[in-house]
Amino acid sequence: MNFSIPFHTYSRQYRYKYQALYHAIRSAVHDGTLPAGTRLPSSRELARDYGLSRGSVAHAYDLLQAEGYVYSSAGSGTYVGSVMSGSGGSQPAAASAEISLSPWGARVMEQFQQPEGLEGPEAGEIPAASGPDGKVISFTDSGPSMSAFPLGPWRSALAWAARAKPDAEGLGPPAGDPELRGAIAAHLRRSRGIAADAEQICLFSGSMQAIALLAQLLLGEGERAVLEDPCYHGIVRAVAACGGAVVPGAVDGDGIIPRDWDARVLFVTPGRQYPTGAVLSPQRRQELLAWAARRNAVIVEDDYDTEFRWAGRPLEPLKALDQGERVVYIGSFTKTMFASLRLGYAVLPRSLVGPAAAAKALYEPVPPAWLEQRALARFMRRGDYERHLRRMRRIYSAKHELFRQALARELPGLFSLKPADAGLLVYANWLRSPREYEAFREAARRRGVLFREGAVYRLSPGPPAACFSFSHLEDDQLLEGVYRLALAWKDISEKQI
Repeated sequence: MNFSIPFHTYSRQYRYKYQALYHAIRSAVHDGTLPAGTRLPSSRELARDYGLSRGSVAHAYDLLQAEGYVYSSAGSGTYVGSVMSGSGGSQPAAASAEISLSPWGARVMEQFQQPEGLEGPEAGEIPAASGPDGKVISFTDSGPSMSAFPLGPWRSALAWAARAKPDAEGLGPPAGDPELRGAIAAHLRRSRGIAADAEQICLFSGSMQAIALLAQLLLGEGERAVLEDPCYHGIVRAVAACGGAVVPGAVDGDGIIPRDWDARVLFVTPGRQYPTGAVLSPQRRQELLAWAARRNAVIVEDDYDTEFRWAGRPLEPLKALDQGERVVYIGSFTKTMFASLRLGYAVLPRSLVGPAAAAKALYEPVPPAWLEQRALARFMRRGDYERHLRRMRRIYSAKHELFRQALARELPGLFSLKPADAGLLVYANWLRSPREYEAFREAARRRGVLFREGAVYRLSPGPPAACFSFSHLEDDQLLEGVYRLALAWKDISEKQI
């Protein structure tokens, strides 16, 4: 069960773990993150996910039940009771900050003041030679596996959406289908602990469109944006396109290293740093939020693939910790559903809802993929999306373990792989010389294997690294790919490079 509450926040305030758990759930009930009727995880599940004893979980549940926050149903589980929200949350919300816009963003707002206007191949990849069987094995794809996709329920949702009565004018609001936005809000409350309203969510044609549009709204010519180093190169292009200046933010094993940057915006991937996979520590999350408040800055949090977490403790997203309306949370269905479903979304601070809708109306007066939006809303409301995610977590966990074991067995001493409990990408530091790395990469290409060059994600020079995407490959392809890599290393070793 995918479930997130602000346990780590309260564990710093209370000595005993059962107290921290009690206050975390109580707070989530009050602020609406856990609405009435929500089924809570079993004591075994919650103890496993948060590193607690089952006794601590049971004690917290008993306290919550005694005060009417939860109730038990024999043979069914523990559920949130009908407690009025907003009356007694342990952390009072800070006043919402007014976020200033770039000159471009201000001009867009001037042109869309009418109410109807607001309602209404990877870089670094080189061609590979064919392998012995005539096929290229590419670790560069990173798309989802379609072999286990629930085509039946998805087709049923599409058929339902096609039969649904269209709007009177055939157009919808620029922010996207209200039903889908509501379904996303409910999913985020449950799975990520984000207390978002549907009105705060804006849909985009993929997460990259959201990043590009936000960069234009928030950055003026020469204004500074902090980017992780390394980072997704699409963000670099988005900042450059609007005239912004990139400030590299160094990354280590605990994610980006906080500094008192003189910058307007921070783009960050705290759930799983892209591409290294480092998880931002709880202390650093608080430091980034404090920096944003101090600098009157905005944090754009890209949660690109942490839906696929199969082990480890869940950490609250920055958006769930944000008390000052400083964080924009971005998600996407491209990896959780299928690559051609170009649907992403952003959970916006309230002061950015109007500007984002105005900018969307400028670029897309008629929202795209309206049929798919309505179908996805039904797919989520019926529980098919959550069932699909649970199944894919098991599949991707097995693929991930198979690939890591094969790489360690067939190519010992070549790569250092960071332990990971989520995601669809393995980042591997090269342990030998840069000259040997280039020779190995070329030999792999001749053997019909492609992988991503880690250097394309760097803002400053660094040691060689490789990125391997595994989700789209079947088990036999994963093993064949690693076998060919081993042959490639043998090819160059025999030449005594």
